[in-house]
Amino acid sequence: MEPQIVMPLIFLGIFCFGWLVTTYNKFIKYKNRIEEAWSSIDITLKQRVNLIPNLVAVVKGYSEHESEIFESKYERFKGEKNIDDRMADESTLTSSLTNLLALAEAYPDLKASVNFLELQKNLADIEEDIQQARMHYNKAVARFNTQVESFPASLMAAKFGFEKQHYFSLDLVTQRELPGVELGKDT
Repeated sequence: MEPQIVMPLIFLGIFCFGWLVTTYNKFIKYKNRIEEAWSSIDITLKQRVNLIPNLVAVVKGYSEHESEIFESKYERFKGEKNIDDRMADESTLTSSLTNLLALAEAYPDLKASVNFLELQKNLADIEEDIQQARMHYNKAVARFNTQVESFPASLMAAKFGFEKQHYFSLDLVTQRELPGVELGKDT
């Protein structure tokens, strides 16, 4: 072969190899960022779960029946699970916690309890941390998913089994519904 043909082919080969390595490394970097972000979420979710026995203990003195129901649900949340199962369990836990906190409305003494108020504040702080970790996680997932769907990186994603990841959404216990506002017509 002539040098005029060989040199461009060598350059093209080096360029393609460089692109493949760079793209593959981006996938790995984004995947690791997702795992790191999930770890932050997992830590804050475990803090929230660790707060549950204290909430149950405070409520137990006011309503034995509701706290027993909640304790049986709490046992399900122990143990390691994959991310998708964990997301589903956390949504269930959130609704249970919401019901438990709503119970305080029926017991004015409980609502005024210093221990209960402190636990509610701790829960609100933990949930703020969950929100921050969730935003970080979803940002990492967005970068990864963009890479998976972008051409020509999508070809490499299919070849190496990189698949779109799920975003993490979770209603928080301390999240309040905004009241509806109806604007009347001026006549």
